[in-house]
Amino acid sequence: MSGVVSEIMRDQIHRLASRGMREDGRAFDEARKLSIELGILEMAEGSARVRLGDTDVLVGVKIDVGTPFPDKPADGILMTGAELRPLAHPDFGAGPPSEDAVELARVVDRGIRESGMLDLKKLAIAPGEKVYMVHVDVQPLDHFGNLFDAACVGAVAALRNSIVPASRFGFGADFPLPVQESPVSMTFVKAGAHIMLDPTLREELVADARLTVTTDSKGDIRAMQKGLSGAYTFGELKDCVQLARRKAADVRAQVLA
Repeated sequence: MSGVVSEIMRDQIHRLASRGMREDGRAFDEARKLSIELGILEMAEGSARVRLGDTDVLVGVKIDVGTPFPDKPADGILMTGAELRPLAHPDFGAGPPSEDAVELARVVDRGIRESGMLDLKKLAIAPGEKVYMVHVDVQPLDHFGNLFDAACVGAVAALRNSIVPASRFGFGADFPLPVQESPVSMTFVKAGAHIMLDPTLREELVADARLTVTTDSKGDIRAMQKGLSGAYTFGELKDCVQLARRKAADVRAQVLA
């Protein structure tokens, strides 16, 4: 995208924001429509496809057996990865994971891990020797903004509907993943003096700062991620957290439905 076009887009979005408007007609505190489909991938232990507006993300869960980490011999292992392919957006490239892909995976992983979503101790087969390894793979299909929240919902939905294939490895009957939480992230961008929930791609491109807040079912903050070079005031952070708690409750209800 040329600098001229970028400045034209920036001026348009800022001009609308100064009038309390967004390009797609939403209020600043309004998220796009969310839809969730389960069981998309037949070969996966669990999967979900999430559409957040025009953003489309596929998440698959695979489970195998491996050796536990030395510092946590009685815990199963959670690993989250993301690939940003040209299929989702022309600016994405093939090859090793980009910084954006690594950040996306880390934000999703941190929300799951820090909320205690999975009881990893129940995924130990023989402590110190064998444990179940849970792999969460995030694959954006169409990037129209806010991959963080779409990927988080997809990961949580896929994990909640995953089955541990114990019989495949000769360890008894299959069983559901031991899920005990449902974290939900809410992402904001700041353009000038205006803060917008669930940004579109165009809003992300002109934003000065980005903030992702992940909360658990009690509304407690489990993770936060600040992006871009701009800053938030303490009051703005407080407002974002309060809104994230309220909006997350609606999303969580949809995930659990």
